Amino acid sequence: MRRGSLTLAVVGVLGAALALSACATGGTPDARITPRTQVNNPALATLPDVPVIRDQTYATDAGIPQRLDVCTPPDDVTAADTGPYPAIVEVHGGSWARGDKADLGYRAICQWLASAGYVVFNLDYRFAPQNPYPAGFDDVRSAVEWLRRPAQVARFEIDPDRVGAFGGSAGGNLVSLLGTTGSGSWTTGSRVAAVVEMSGPADLTGAAVNPDFLPDQLAYLHCTTEGDCPDARGASPVYQVDRTDPPFFITHSSDESRIPIAQSKEFVARLRRAGVDTTFVVVQGRAHSIAMMNDDLKNRIVAFYQRTLGAKPVGVLK
Repeated sequence: MRRGSLTLAVVGVLGAALALSACATGGTPDARITPRTQVNNPALATLPDVPVIRDQTYATDAGIPQRLDVCTPPDDVTAADTGPYPAIVEVHGGSWARGDKADLGYRAICQWLASAGYVVFNLDYRFAPQNPYPAGFDDVRSAVEWLRRPAQVARFEIDPDRVGAFGGSAGGNLVSLLGTTGSGSWTTGSRVAAVVEMSGPADLTGAAVNPDFLPDQLAYLHCTTEGDCPDARGASPVYQVDRTDPPFFITHSSDESRIPIAQSKEFVARLRRAGVDTTFVVVQGRAHSIAMMNDDLKNRIVAFYQRTLGAKPVGVLK
């Protein structure tokens, strides 16, 4: 495995430099990435050398267990660093109505982040419409509280003061809400110290929504129309921002239609106005959520977690 600090690949866009607009408070300049066109994305390949502990129960609702998988750093990493390790909660997408922690793309991300020296908790959560908002969000919060319990801290050798989150699409919405809910210390309860989200819906009140996505959004909120949807604002991270929120890394495709980039731009603007450390990366193209992942973006995400959660730059398995 390659060791040493990660090198961030700088990819030109129309011959221009990556830096575009003003820096975020404590963050990085906005950036654009032009990925190579790939039929099968090698950035989402699973890593057989990274251990996965499957189906751990973190909560129970009406007698039904909610489970997560745990990806732990491989032997090469643990030989260089005996822990305790920072933890990352990973939340898959699927319009709040489908998806699975075992989906290969999210399993690949779980193992990749573990290869960088994190213990990753890749969770399933309750789905709409049977379990509308806030059920899935409550599950995500429960998972963070569960991993902070002394038994889990000892079992997985994690540092409960260094917990981050990662999510894509609906999962991006949930981890963004996780990062913006509450105030004060990032080291207790369900608070987290860093958030990475990809293509997450930030505003569920009907602003900049794709009409094809609107039925999924309304089903999640248990509403029939945008005009009569009392939970829409509470489920929207953009309206929960305050100055105590943790650092955010937000990435979105330039031309994707499922979740228009305008939502991420407004979320970034509000975070920065509040003085929150915010990094914004735009990937050229139409790819949604984790489908936009490439090596440059992976390097940037790990560098963000290293800066905010303090993991040692031990290198990343490819």
